[in-house]
Amino acid sequence: MKFQAFYDSPFILNFSFEKLIEKMEAEASDNPEYALSHQRILDKAKEFPELLNGITNLNFFEKNETLMKELLRDLFPPMLTGNEIKAIGFPFYNFFFNPTQRFQNILKNAGENFDMFIKGLDPHRFYVMSCCIILRNFYNVPLNLSMPFIFDIPNEEGIVNHYRFLNNVDFIDVNPLENFKRLTEEEISELLDNFEDYELWKEKFPPKNWELKGFAVVNFFDATTEIAVSNLKTKLINLEDDENLKPELNKIFRSIFQVPDLELGYTSINHEENKFVKTPINGVIDSFILSGFNHSRNELLCEKNFNTLVESRKYFSISDVEKVYREFPDSDFAKQFYELGIKSAIFAPIIKNKKVLGIIELVSRKKMLNSINAQKMEIVMPYLEDTMDRLYDGIETRIQAIIQREYTAIHPSVYWKFRQEAERHIGFYREEFDLPYRKITFENLTPLFGQTDIRNSSVSRNLAIKKDLEINLMLISDVFKDLSSDNDLESINLKLIHFQELLAKDLKADTESQVQNFIHNEVHPLLESIKLQNVNYNQIVTDYHKQLDSKTELVYQFRKKFDDSLSSVNKFLADILDKRQEEQQQRFPFYYERFKTDGVEHNMYIGSSIEPELTYDPIFLKNLRLWQLRVICESELHYKKYKETLDYSLDVSSLILVYSTPISIRFRMDEKRFDVDGSYNARYEMIKKRIDKSQVKNSDERITQPGKISIIYSQDREREEYLKLIKILQDQNVLSTIEELEVEDLQGINGLRALRVAVNYEAEDVDYEFVEGV
Repeated sequence: MKFQAFYDSPFILNFSFEKLIEKMEAEASDNPEYALSHQRILDKAKEFPELLNGITNLNFFEKNETLMKELLRDLFPPMLTGNEIKAIGFPFYNFFFNPTQRFQNILKNAGENFDMFIKGLDPHRFYVMSCCIILRNFYNVPLNLSMPFIFDIPNEEGIVNHYRFLNNVDFIDVNPLENFKRLTEEEISELLDNFEDYELWKEKFPPKNWELKGFAVVNFFDATTEIAVSNLKTKLINLEDDENLKPELNKIFRSIFQVPDLELGYTSINHEENKFVKTPINGVIDSFILSGFNHSRNELLCEKNFNTLVESRKYFSISDVEKVYREFPDSDFAKQFYELGIKSAIFAPIIKNKKVLGIIELVSRKKMLNSINAQKMEIVMPYLEDTMDRLYDGIETRIQAIIQREYTAIHPSVYWKFRQEAERHIGFYREEFDLPYRKITFENLTPLFGQTDIRNSSVSRNLAIKKDLEINLMLISDVFKDLSSDNDLESINLKLIHFQELLAKDLKADTESQVQNFIHNEVHPLLESIKLQNVNYNQIVTDYHKQLDSKTELVYQFRKKFDDSLSSVNKFLADILDKRQEEQQQRFPFYYERFKTDGVEHNMYIGSSIEPELTYDPIFLKNLRLWQLRVICESELHYKKYKETLDYSLDVSSLILVYSTPISIRFRMDEKRFDVDGSYNARYEMIKKRIDKSQVKNSDERITQPGKISIIYSQDREREEYLKLIKILQDQNVLSTIEELEVEDLQGINGLRALRVAVNYEAEDVDYEFVEGV
């Protein structure tokens, strides 16, 4: 019998133990200890020349089983045969010899008709991987062949277990046969760049043109949980589209939990009505809690165990349903599961935004689920939570009303797509056919982000709060002085002094609430009590309250000035942006949104998908970038004068993020706004959030500075483009000197740079005329 693959191969196999025997002979000559253990088997091996020259008949292993076990004793220690899963064979081939006892048991449990095949190893992949052995072992090309090759092997209960394997090739030689032609460096490079070119590999390594002599030690590792979780992630991605999803999910969870009849279920929770409810998700995954019921059941949420599950948000298991039913025969929940034939179960809450959405159910008609294996849920819960979140988003999309009720404040540039979707729904809607709302997305857009931020707003806010609280405590101290002669205020005065000393230091996170609680819960009730007991103090207490804000019942002077000024600045800056963007929309429509925080930030997206009927040209992006820079300049110039009118002086600093990689945006139904679509676009959002407070590399200086516009970028071509745009405004005397800086490394973000350009506050109004071709 010749050992050969089922697929075409560049190899002729020569099952030889020459290298092993040579190693044993070397050890025997170098070490007396090995000489005693090796020499007997070496002498016996000399009687079988095929051990060196090559075994050609499978019967050799059966006839000489004892010899083979002694020869391989160091590689296959008898004491480990019940624990290790390994055998000898060849890399990527599915026949094995001298299997350990555990490996034999696994194959026996798989059944007589089971054939082992490497998962995903087709003829092309098999041939190329075989050629890679030649490249690595003969041509010394540094290739890592430890790829995740898997055998799927069922156990005696039909549960599919997944075994990863690794090949030890210390005892293998790769030898060229007749008509060998050595590959050049150019040919090897061509192969390395063309994995998919099957014919090229067969041309360079013709079939059966090489000898693979020796044997490999193949070690198997049980990777069932790891592979099952990977399969679960794949299935959950296509949750709504796979008709066979339910049996596939059950199969995956059975592998993870090693429970042959395990089934997956899901039940939603309606918190407003305190009920378990069925949702469209149950069209994909059944509910065992509500099995057999067409209505929701609020009594279940009243039971102790499920209250604990929802409140603690931990896994809850019942290892013996029958026992629970005997102990609590009046429990509807226990009765229902008992009548369904369920013997054990695990329940795990699905949580989104700190709210329990529903319960994942794992049930078995055997007593095999318990609090111990419930801990395996920790492996899969993140994927289940993400999937349920996605499903709920889809449900939210479907249940929303048509555009007139559905969407609010839609920007005119994208209104047409919402209208198109509403018209589609009206045209096809029938009561018996629930047409889903499609996701509103726009693809391949270039984003523009900018902000004019109020400088040190947190510091200013804290300073205003501190001043108001200090005044408030001072007023209380004055009142207590007028009351001290007739009232015992010693203890509360000590607290008053303590809080005054506390405010003399830096304001901590909880200082404000501590002082406010003291005033509201101790001082004011005491003053009211004194006022009721002695009418002579009415005026004193009344005069004190007149100095407080009627809504907060606290001093609100500096904080009011700050809040009013902040609100005024936000409105002023937002009005400039809103007005200017309306004018710019005439050139080519772009999506625009802005947000008021401690300052104003804006997002813009431009690309052909915003207005498919118009011809999009990259010049529109360049002009929009120039427009954005001009508007921020205008905001800075006008704010310089506007700042003088504020009750509370606030500085601003401006920033632009340059990001040239196109992204997609999607309308989020739950938030009624657009957001970037997909995890591959997350980097853009991450940069936006982290550059605001970033510093110049190797310094304590913030990138953003009052009186300057910071332009953050990562690519040289972005730098060159913005230098040209800045030059236009420098020629108009709007901008002046430029600094080139490196941005500090941020979490997950490296290599950002910045242009920081000073604003000329003596400039005239900014000119908004654009030059084609800029």
